Amino acid sequence: MFSAIRSAASSRAAARAFSTSVSRADVAKLTLVGRLGRDPEVKQTKNDNEYVTYVVATSTFNPGPADANGERPPPRTSWHRVLSFQEHSNRYLQTLKKGTLVYVEAGYELREPEADADPTTPAGQRQIFLRHETIRVLSHPKSSESEEA
Repeated sequence: MFSAIRSAASSRAAARAFSTSVSRADVAKLTLVGRLGRDPEVKQTKNDNEYVTYVVATSTFNPGPADANGERPPPRTSWHRVLSFQEHSNRYLQTLKKGTLVYVEAGYELREPEADADPTTPAGQRQIFLRHETIRVLSHPKSSESEEA
């Protein structure tokens, strides 16, 4: 008797293997693992709201074909500017130092240039905005004091 109930319950669960909720139907996220390119900075918006900006450097290892000497091209470094408007995160971000290895999750927004804007200005260029969601420290940089000792 119980095996028939378990069997019916498991078949219903198997039939619905995904969620149909629409609470987060459109999501654009970026996950970065890299090092802080400099100490996070506190800035002010036009409305005098405080936010923190930080830069994460990531490397792309392009195996590519080897040249005549058998060497491969060096990895490329990409720089990602992330903005944080979360007050509790901002206090923590200010304690981090350049060189810290971090895991970052950020919301991603691509803004197209304005049609009548000068292409040499930010309004006339495609812009990518990364909004801080979470950060985890994977390792701290070696301090210069420990290297001297």
